[in-house]
Order: sequence, then C-alpha cells, then structure tokens
Amino acid sequence: MKAMIIDKFGGTEFFKQVEVNKPVVKPGHVVVKVKASSVNPVDYKIRSLGDMLPFAPVLPAILGMDFAGVIEEVGEGVTEFQIGDEVFGCAGGLGTIAGSLAEYMLADSRLIAKKPNNISMQQAAALPLVSITAYEGLSRAGVSEGQKVLIHGGSGGVGHIAVQLAQYFGAQVYSTAGGDKQIAYLENLGVKAINYKSERVEDYTEQYTEGKGFDLIFDSVGDQNLTHSIEAAKLNGHIATTSSMVEMDLTLAHLKGLSLHVIFMLIPMIHNTGREQHGRILTEIARIVEAGKLMPYICEPVFSLAQIADAHQFLESGRAMGKVVVNHE
Repeated sequence: MKAMIIDKFGGTEFFKQVEVNKPVVKPGHVVVKVKASSVNPVDYKIRSLGDMLPFAPVLPAILGMDFAGVIEEVGEGVTEFQIGDEVFGCAGGLGTIAGSLAEYMLADSRLIAKKPNNISMQQAAALPLVSITAYEGLSRAGVSEGQKVLIHGGSGGVGHIAVQLAQYFGAQVYSTAGGDKQIAYLENLGVKAINYKSERVEDYTEQYTEGKGFDLIFDSVGDQNLTHSIEAAKLNGHIATTSSMVEMDLTLAHLKGLSLHVIFMLIPMIHNTGREQHGRILTEIARIVEAGKLMPYICEPVFSLAQIADAHQFLESGRAMGKVVVNHE
C-alpha cells in the first residue's frame, strides 16, 4: 500500500511516499481503509522534535493520529464493529503504533467509533483528537448549565469544538480571538467574542461577570496564557488547559482556590490504559453531531495525502482556522 513516511525527524522535506505492507489484522483491532485524516499540532511536533518527546515513533514512521474510513477486516474479539462500517478515531502515529497517513491503518477497536451519519469523511476525520480533548476538559472541569464559560482560542482546532460543546451543555459561552474572521465565526455560533488584542483581561472580566470571574475556563492556548486564565477565573473556579509545560507563579491561583485540570488526551494510547474511554467519548460525539449540535470547521484548502508536507507547513504557519484536513481519495 502507499504511505507517507518520515525516515528522519525535522523538517517537512523528510516526508516521502513509499510502498509498504498492508497491516495485518490482530485480536482486538480492525483494519481500516482510510478515506481522510487531519493534522494536529502534536503531529508536527512529533515530526520536528522527534526523540525529544518520550512518545516519538520508531523510524521510519507513518505519522497521523486522526482518521475516518471504512472497516475492511475485523480481528478476533471485536464484536461492536463489522466489515463495511464507517468509523472515525484517533488511533496511531506515535510510539510503535503506525499512523493514518497511508491507504490502510490498523486501529485498536477501543479507540474508534462509528462515524456520524450526517457528515462527510473529511469532517469526521477532523473530529477525534480535538473533540476528545474538548469533551474531556469540559467534563473534568465540571461544565454545567448556566455557567459562564470562557474559552481561549475558540476558533482553533480544539477551541471551536469546545465552544460548541460548552453550548451543548447549556453554558453561557465567551471566547477570545484575534482576527475579524475568527470573531465573525464565533459570533455566528452565538458566542460572545472577545478580541484579546484590544481588550484587557480585567476589562472583559468586569464587563461580563461584574468582576466576579468566569465559572470555568477552557484554555486551548495555554503556556503563558494560563496567567490570563487565572486572572479571569472566579474564586474556587476551574481551569482546563491543553498546554501547561511552563514555569509560572501560582500564588494567585492559590489565593483564589482554583482547580487546574491538565488535559493530555494521548495518555490512553501512550500507556495502553483506559482506551475504551476514547471510544465512548467518540460515540457520544457522534450522537451530538447527528443531533445537529456540533460541526467541525474545515479550513481551506483541503490537502491530498501526497501534499502532507504542505498541510504540516500550513498548520505550523498559524494561518489555519478550525482543522486542516487531508483527503486520501
């Protein structure tokens, strides 16, 4: 089968198309004909940082975590799926697990779910990593109806899903953004958009919460932006973040009695623990999509598998809004 591999870590020039053996089905797994995949920041970080990450794949490697496709083979012990099922998931591209940038992929059946029946393969491929991350973050932080929820980076990959899920759970949703297109997108979703370039944290916290702070903050920007999240949170509030690898003074978080939830959705894949939780979340995501309450935003252009280097470069450039998708057909 055709696959895009890297045989060195570093720049996108190390992507190359090769012929490799089609994966062989094994117990607890399925072989999927991949129809579409998508690119996440973790994909290009693995490609560029390589052995600096403890979950880097063995070279030569097939990257790609997210996918949507059709099951062609079902392994022993798999009862919830059958040949011909359309599925989606986040199931490879790290450690010893080959990824989705190929014609076929071997996937642990615990990490996948049946594709929502009202969206395309490309849209389904955009969902797994970001929807699991958003769902887990909001759930662990205790999202509930009527809360005032602030989402940093609400037009990004994880952020635009978190915005819609927070609305689904009945929250009053606010989101930071930095451009006219991003603000327009959020407002079209019914979200109060905040231009972080022109509005100070203390000002929008005063305006929208009477200075009390937001009940829950989902920070998909993280790092130094966690300072803004801490400043904007209410007393005994909750912050969920996707990026906390930063040194900072947590004095204000202590004085406010805040709870910090660090979301690292790759843990089940890396450590082979709790994988069935991802399948359950994706099944719930599919139900929410089919109910018309969640829709991924596909960034233009859509790339072909042979253009995966361009897709990585585009996402790394910071110009993408929503999700960068790769069409395999």
